[in-house]
Parts: sequence; C-alpha cells; structure tokens
Amino acid sequence: MIDNLAHVMGVLTGWVAILMPVLLFWVIFHFKTKEEIKKYDSILEIAKNLDDPSDVEDLLENFKENKKPIDYRRTGVITIFVGLGLFLFGLVNIAILKGVGLLVVCIGFGSLVAGYIYPNNSHEIAEAVEKFEKK
Repeated sequence: MIDNLAHVMGVLTGWVAILMPVLLFWVIFHFKTKEEIKKYDSILEIAKNLDDPSDVEDLLENFKENKKPIDYRRTGVITIFVGLGLFLFGLVNIAILKGVGLLVVCIGFGSLVAGYIYPNNSHEIAEAVEKFEKK
C-alpha cells in the first residue's frame, strides 16, 4: 500500500515538474492578453465619446509605450552587489554560493564595462560620433 502511494507520488511529482513551466507561460500569456484587450476596449470607448479627431490622435500617443534604453552601468552595479551578497552568504552558510556569487560579480563587471563602451543616451552617442569624425 505504501509502496503504491510512493510510486503515485513520484509519478505525480514528475508530471508537476514537467508541466509547471507550461502552466506558468499560460498564466502570463493569459493575463497579459486580458490586460491588452481591456486597454484597447478602453481606448475604443473613450474614442467614441470624443468629437475632435485630433483628440483621438493625442489619446493614442498617450497610450504608446516609450521604451527607454537599457542603462548597462546601473544594471552592472546592481548585479555586482547581488553577486557580492551571494558570495558573502556562501562564506557564512552554503559553500557553493561562493562560486555562484563570483560568477554573478563577473557578469556585473561585464555589464558595467559594456555601459561605458556602448553609449545609450543621445549626448554620449553624439560625442562618440564627433570623436570618430575627427579621426
């Protein structure tokens, strides 16, 4: 009896482990789609009540997502300190976290260097172009 229960629990655990990522992606996709549908329904409802077409264009401009460039310097510093935290936790408790922490610190340094190599705002890009043109 106990052997059968252990076997069933083992099989169920395997199925749950395999299907959990599928469930996670489905939940994310479902709620993201639901949010987008509600957003477009709201835009449509507001547009029906507006008289001036220029107001509709302004409304659509307000709903557009403005994507900002990634600041690699900021993310690099954050990643370095996360790695240091893992390393220190590895010193105190779990030894394998020392290696993981050092790996994360190295990734953070790479991001930090990339932030200085690849400029992300218009002022830095203009300066890089001017330096290139002088050569």
